[in-house]
Amino acid sequence: MKRSGCILLVIFLALCMSLFFNFVLLAFLGADKVESAASPRRSAPPLEELVVEEGEKGAGKIAVIPIRGVIQADDRSEWGSSMVDDIVKALRTAAEDDQVKAVVLAVDSPGGEVTASDILWNEVGKVRMKKPVVAAMTSIGASGAYYLSCAASWIVANETTFTGSIGVIIQSLNYQGLFEKVGLDAVVFKSGKFKDMLSGSRKITPEEKAYVEGMVQQVYGRFLDIVANARNLPAGELREGLADGRILTGRDAKEAGLVDQIGYMEDAFAKARELADASGAGIIRYEPRLNFQRLLRWIGADAKSQVELQLGGAPAFRLQLGRAYLLPEFYAW
Repeated sequence: MKRSGCILLVIFLALCMSLFFNFVLLAFLGADKVESAASPRRSAPPLEELVVEEGEKGAGKIAVIPIRGVIQADDRSEWGSSMVDDIVKALRTAAEDDQVKAVVLAVDSPGGEVTASDILWNEVGKVRMKKPVVAAMTSIGASGAYYLSCAASWIVANETTFTGSIGVIIQSLNYQGLFEKVGLDAVVFKSGKFKDMLSGSRKITPEEKAYVEGMVQQVYGRFLDIVANARNLPAGELREGLADGRILTGRDAKEAGLVDQIGYMEDAFAKARELADASGAGIIRYEPRLNFQRLLRWIGADAKSQVELQLGGAPAFRLQLGRAYLLPEFYAW
């Protein structure tokens, strides 16, 4: 009888929890429907504003948009479908808000995927056409993060910031020797000679190597041109000098002309106010709206953190084989 009572209690508690979560879900969905019905032509604000520093009345505001971690277009964000989508959303929100006088990009990123970095560079450039944009680098603003920062009106770095790393990397893994040791052999059927050119089951051919290097050089050339145009530096000198993938400190980057100013985040705020001619502007930061999807992400993130802790804290990011990145060499695992 005791055992049966415990089982019934567990079932009852499980049903209560299920009803509770379903109620919360319906509440969020109902709120969204009510909001949509109240203003059918205007969608709900995608972001909320957190006041970082109060400003003078009527002086406007400076919007801070964080760009943190490896820049990639996959579903790892707590705001929306992807990191890139979320930053684009924040940039467009700032661009369309007349009260936002300038934007500060809080950059703490080693770079990331080529196309993801290029999309953000393009979006930052669109904002700059309407209002000043200041890129403020903290610990690191290298490769793809420096790429997108070149679209800003002004770049601030700390003396100890790691930046630069102007270059492109594609990585593959050759496991042919391992296959031979364990007696395995890959059987491939392909429609053309280049279809499996980054296969790890065999050595890359000289023709394939030349083809991949050509693609890398094409993307590298675009990166080089962006830096040369943004920083008013000769592309040839960059190619033969600083644009060889090397990392620079903020101090060295300032001397080389890759950044405009050595300073801290407060200096970036001051510069943004100066460029926007809005000395009394306050500082705000965008935050994601509270919704059920975000709650589920938090729960999932907590579970993932526990698993990673149990596995010994393995790195959260690894290069995907065959994909092009704007990243420093020490991220190429």
